[in-house]
Amino acid sequence: MINKIITSAKVALRRMKSKKGQTLVEYALILAFISVVAISVLIALGNQVKGVFTTISSQLSYAGSSH
Repeated sequence: MINKIITSAKVALRRMKSKKGQTLVEYALILAFISVVAISVLIALGNQVKGVFTTISSQLSYAGSSH
């Protein structure tokens, strides 16, 4: 029984020393940061892109109605 507890404690310590979890957290933070930046850029550029397409649409409508 004691050997089993000691063995499981050693396994737990090895897992804590492992850097796999740390790397996973770092990748998750980087991904979250990139996502926030991408969403912010898309929101900021969304209105400009909408304005360009609105202008194109109105110009096409004007060109179509003048013929």
